[in-house]
Amino acid sequence: MIIIDKNPTADTRTCDWSKVTKKQLLDSSIQHIEDVKTGLELFSKILVDIATRHDYDKITDIVQFHEDFKTGFKQTTWWDNHRKLSRHHINMPDGVPEDVNLLDVLEHIVDCVMAGMARSGQVYKLDLSDELLQGAFQNTVEYLKSQVEVVD
Repeated sequence: MIIIDKNPTADTRTCDWSKVTKKQLLDSSIQHIEDVKTGLELFSKILVDIATRHDYDKITDIVQFHEDFKTGFKQTTWWDNHRKLSRHHINMPDGVPEDVNLLDVLEHIVDCVMAGMARSGQVYKLDLSDELLQGAFQNTVEYLKSQVEVVD
């Protein structure tokens, strides 16, 4: 949980701007910068966790992964389960989590670029629907809001 102090004096929409001193504005601005830093640090920590867990079932379930792989994925036991375990195959309808977020979008982009560049030296066209991206955006907003507590 991120705990932040109430801070209405750094925005003309939330205070009587004619009564805010330069010192108050400076203090409020410093606080806002620190609050944003804290929020971004939360996302940074989550991204590190995502990176650590990325495609981990390729290792923990190497037997089934190899079984599917050697059929050219005509057999999809591992692949079908992988999309349930992973959040980044959002280009496939059954790979989109209900609470898809922008961190899932970033993992998808990085996964596709790294795989494409390493395997063939190019990246196939990536395309996600506006509806998915707007949903990911709103879910990310709601997630961050749920992680913030404002105190007086």
